[in-house]
Amino acid sequence: MLYSLSGTLNIFAVMINENPADQNLFYEKDETTSTWLEVILPLAIPKTYTYSVPKNLLRKIKIGCRAEVVFGKNKKYSGIIKSITHEKPSYSTKDILNVIDDEPVIYPQQLMLWKWISDYYMCSEGEVMAAALPTHLKLSSETILIYNEEYGEDFSDLDNEEYLVAEALLIKKELKISEVQQVSSMVHVYPLIKKMIDKRVCFVWESLSDKFKEKKENFILLNPQFSSDEQLNKLMDEFGRAPKQLELLLSFLHFSKTEGEVSQVKLLKKSGASAAQLKSLVDKNILFVERRNTDRLPSLPRKMDVDFKLNDSQQKALHEINTAFEKKEVCLLHGITSSGKTQLYIKQIEKMEAEGKQVLYLLPEITLTAQIIRRLQFYFGGNIAIYHSKFNNNERIEIWNKIKTGELKIILGARSALFLPFKNLGLIVIDEEHDPSFKQQDPAPRYNARDAAVYYASLFNAKVLMGSATPSLESYYNAQKNKYGLVTLTERFGGTQLPEIKIIDTKTVAASKKGKVMISPQLKAEIEAALQHDKQVILFQNRRGYAPLLICGTCGFIPHCENCSVTLTLHKYSNKLHCHYCGNTYPKPVACPACGSVNWMEKNFGTEKIEEELTEDFPNNRIARMDVDAVKGKNAHDTLIKLFEQHRIDILAGTQMVVKGLDFEKVSLVGILDADGLLSFADFRVNERAFQLMEQVSGRAGRKLERGLVLIQASKLDHPVLLFVQQHDYEKFYEYELAMRNQFFYPPFSRLIRIVIKHSVKELVFEAADVLANSLKKDFENLVGPAAPVVNRVRNKYLMEIMIKLQKDAVQLQSQKKVIRNHIDLLKSEKKFKSILVIADVDPL
Repeated sequence: MLYSLSGTLNIFAVMINENPADQNLFYEKDETTSTWLEVILPLAIPKTYTYSVPKNLLRKIKIGCRAEVVFGKNKKYSGIIKSITHEKPSYSTKDILNVIDDEPVIYPQQLMLWKWISDYYMCSEGEVMAAALPTHLKLSSETILIYNEEYGEDFSDLDNEEYLVAEALLIKKELKISEVQQVSSMVHVYPLIKKMIDKRVCFVWESLSDKFKEKKENFILLNPQFSSDEQLNKLMDEFGRAPKQLELLLSFLHFSKTEGEVSQVKLLKKSGASAAQLKSLVDKNILFVERRNTDRLPSLPRKMDVDFKLNDSQQKALHEINTAFEKKEVCLLHGITSSGKTQLYIKQIEKMEAEGKQVLYLLPEITLTAQIIRRLQFYFGGNIAIYHSKFNNNERIEIWNKIKTGELKIILGARSALFLPFKNLGLIVIDEEHDPSFKQQDPAPRYNARDAAVYYASLFNAKVLMGSATPSLESYYNAQKNKYGLVTLTERFGGTQLPEIKIIDTKTVAASKKGKVMISPQLKAEIEAALQHDKQVILFQNRRGYAPLLICGTCGFIPHCENCSVTLTLHKYSNKLHCHYCGNTYPKPVACPACGSVNWMEKNFGTEKIEEELTEDFPNNRIARMDVDAVKGKNAHDTLIKLFEQHRIDILAGTQMVVKGLDFEKVSLVGILDADGLLSFADFRVNERAFQLMEQVSGRAGRKLERGLVLIQASKLDHPVLLFVQQHDYEKFYEYELAMRNQFFYPPFSRLIRIVIKHSVKELVFEAADVLANSLKKDFENLVGPAAPVVNRVRNKYLMEIMIKLQKDAVQLQSQKKVIRNHIDLLKSEKKFKSILVIADVDPL
């Protein structure tokens, strides 16, 4: 989507030049004139707040720095300075207490992005700030400091104030900000806390992780007096009675030549020596120990080795992309699966790196894309860094600062990487742009990183390259309407054909097996054939767990979650019933609580049950499962992918995790076990999502050398989406679905805003929804609801929804959002509806 930027750009025009590093963010101080600041606080409050500046702080204020302020009676926060003015407000203001930073922590482009997201997605700038900044940059008086045990008890390098706080932390292990204020004699403790965090004496509670990684490391150096071969040989002759020390010294010399720097940990590990032996060499002044700051995140050598050649189709596509970028800011690359889209991304990244510009490579889920990470690191080495939620906040701060200074040029990340403080952004690549994971659901801001990236890139005059084998209808529509450039790749890299797709009628199989078909005889036979030819198999079922439905065979009772209006799923690995909405677990019932029967029946099947049946049917083969229950931990997914790549797994069964970004050479067969389940959701995007999932998972088959085979198990054989998938025909699917969307005025012909009303009292939710809907109907014709969603209670909160369809005119859209906000505020002003939670979700997925 492209948006009108004029209003926001005018507001911030004074704040931005071509290179943010060259901007003078200092305010021209006039100590004879009163000054006020507009400050963003990391809270869900509807507006920013104005504070006055004491004269002693005038020379410290800069846009983008954090200011220590009081909000409410005595609650302290660190807010971001958004703007500076001499115009006196019509109300009294509080003074800021301090300016925490010497230099801004964000650039004006980030402030502009925050403003745009808050306006477009109907949330506050404070909510955007809370999502955008790493935890260490968001201090408040409720923040808890945790003592860093790795620091030790030597406080000799701390000043008096730091010593007092460190001693208190050593005793209590954790302190609130208010307790730090009691310990310290300083009026403003935030700068003190910042210094102590920088010195690693403590860290913020939110950044606590399972494995705290050291930031300092001991490196071993040779005494310069032994640098000559003559002196070194003479030294070694004296080691006759200390062979272990001689062996350690030789190991050091070897590592010093092969690796350059020698860390103490690696030296002792590789040499097998003890710390005592190393200490002896240090005591003899043969070796020195130097303690240095090191990066928490290991980095590869800074290399650039893009040496592959594109085929004719890719060369043509690359030329078309460059041509499109001459006229348009956004280009959509529509390439079939295994057509070599990633190589085109790499060529564009190489071009930007040569121009000295930064690149953001967005992926839908960073933990599910281990292969692409390794692939990019192969070409760009240490020039590329990864940013995602699996890192602790200390690690995020390191990356944040390196991006802000321009040290890091290429960033690979999920949607949160969009908030990083780029200095000279030249390109944003959005891989698998159709993926719904780019849309943030809860909490606010409920932004779509794909759409926000288009706006963010415009602030730098940067380009956006989107890519997918199954583009979203909105993006493809924009390309067809000439808003985006459009480039297509219709041939697989290497010349292999797209896989053959066959549909198995499960109605005929079910009649003979008397139940829902899990693995049909036809699919089982093809699995056996693939395994006999030393090939691999992927089976896709978009349901995790063992049995999604447990039902009493006597009375029909079905266990439900106590907090949500959903049935519970049986998970065999835990032997418990799980709620996939709130996460609660319940013991598996022995007897039916309604009738006392023990005749339980398991209906439908999840990935656990598939794994069990595969193990029974193929006992001599290696079976693995890929879903969120089986893949836990920081590197579990990557480990499983490597095992499958190395052909140490024969059959991989999984949820949509097996769909995303995987490239396996020996996969010849893919089975989609329940296409009916994908086509039966009550949502206007159901056909689009089903087509994308089936086409994407089909694309895992036959990517090298031989044509693959895909078997789809379904009972609704006349469904048009199955025909489009079978023919790999995205264009026909697009035309069919577009006509349906146009008929019912759904995106891309309209904008949607879904309003969700939540409360623990059912009757109050229903009443509030009716009142709000009746109020909105006065201003909006295309309104659907109020209606309860399919799952109308989650975590003990009852839900009602109202859907509003709006015209796509940008100016009109903004005014309509203000009207919606006014209606919501009017509802909340009534006393009985004050506790109702009302959420506006723009462009919902």
